[in-house]
Amino acid sequence: MNTPFFIARRMGAEKKNLTGLVKLIAILSISLGLSVMILAVGVVTGFQNEIKSKAIGFGSHIQITNFDYNISYETQPVSKNQEFYEELAATSGIKNIHVFSTKPGIIKTDDEIHGVIFKGVGSDYDWEFFSNRMIDGDITIYNDSIRSDNIIISAYVSRLLGINAGDDVLLYFIQDPPRVRRLNISGIYETGLEELDKIFVLGDIQHAQRLNNWEADQVGGFGIVLENFRQLDHFNEFVQEIIPYTLYTRTIGEIYPQIFDWLALLDMNVYVIIIIVILVAGINMITTLLISVLEKTNMIGILKALGASNKHIRKVFLYHAGFLIARGMILGNILGIGLGVLQQRFGIVTLSQESYFVDVVPIELNILYILLLNAGTFAICMTMLIMPSYIIARISPVKAITFR
Repeated sequence: MNTPFFIARRMGAEKKNLTGLVKLIAILSISLGLSVMILAVGVVTGFQNEIKSKAIGFGSHIQITNFDYNISYETQPVSKNQEFYEELAATSGIKNIHVFSTKPGIIKTDDEIHGVIFKGVGSDYDWEFFSNRMIDGDITIYNDSIRSDNIIISAYVSRLLGINAGDDVLLYFIQDPPRVRRLNISGIYETGLEELDKIFVLGDIQHAQRLNNWEADQVGGFGIVLENFRQLDHFNEFVQEIIPYTLYTRTIGEIYPQIFDWLALLDMNVYVIIIIVILVAGINMITTLLISVLEKTNMIGILKALGASNKHIRKVFLYHAGFLIARGMILGNILGIGLGVLQQRFGIVTLSQESYFVDVVPIELNILYILLLNAGTFAICMTMLIMPSYIIARISPVKAITFR
């Protein structure tokens, strides 16, 4: 029989003792701390994934363009008939590959003007991202035989210029000579990512081809959408190996570095929260352990008199502390996961979309992260208790038995 474990269980079963309040505080600190960590990781993970998905919706995970591509959005033509196209389309892990072209322009109404980026796409474009974010009108599915004059604009541009679905607008393209197109607004989308909402207009790629005097098989580049963001670096290396030397790739992090650098800073906030919470919980457990040793001084003396080693007695108190930590973790998981599920289902906590790019607090409860938080919390708290437990070796059996 594991004697230290048995004694520790008996200590945990005691209903009335001097350390009851201290133990309760320790359990609550563990439970509240773990729930805060679960919610903090869940919120940051959910927020990062939500913003990433919006940026990817505008720019794809990976873009293949001509080496002459520049930040002015004036894409240089590449041939659509590339050998790698079919290979990438059939590759497991790649959700979609499509052609695109971008061109700066100005939308003009009777009273206002606004600079935009016209993004031309074709029949191979995946509209899933925008179809889930349409607030008015419909998406036009373009084909490669008939040029469409329909475009979709953002709610930001709609409010700014006072135009709605069904209206016609003039889109001016600054080139030599300048050109203008009368286009019809078929739909209005809203992603909440204002930095991109305010500039992107989506339309038929054939307009960009005609404006640039390109051939029918010339496009600005290729967009690749992956099934899993975590495989981004792997697929970027794979694509670089199979494309010709005249083309190059850019990941979504390279296309919008300011967004992804900002998201990376959020990780540091989570690390700080986790460190502070675990330190507070560990210090509370150390206090609880020392008070338990003080209360059980007589028992320590008796056990030493009966021949128990300091190591076995330390195990008694470490097991007891482990029971308290486990109780706190069970409560913390119930509280943290419960609040997270409520937020996921009902969106109780809302945000200003203009400031945070989302209208409700997003949360993603990843089972792996939750398990790591539980394991890490338990391991660190128990490790912090090892050194304080050595105080037992300083207790004399004779003095301990007569301790009052």
